[in-house]
Amino acid sequence: MKTIFVQFKCRPGKAYGVADELVQDVPEISEVYSTSGNYDLIAKFYLEDDQDIGHFVTERLQTVDGVADTFTLVAFKAFG
Repeated sequence: MKTIFVQFKCRPGKAYGVADELVQDVPEISEVYSTSGNYDLIAKFYLEDDQDIGHFVTERLQTVDGVADTFTLVAFKAFG
């Protein structure tokens, strides 16, 4: 399994709708939070080892209605 975190910048008034759609339609999601700062949401996803991160983000996440921009972080090791 690969763990990625994706931050979402949403169009005005769309953050809650984006979060709802991610939770309902993307089975790889673990959790999603609203945040302050430059991005509106951050979500954690678990991908299979053979799943391509680039295709997942560009085809499954960036196409969600209301998403204006994303920033993806790849996690290497979990501590604790």
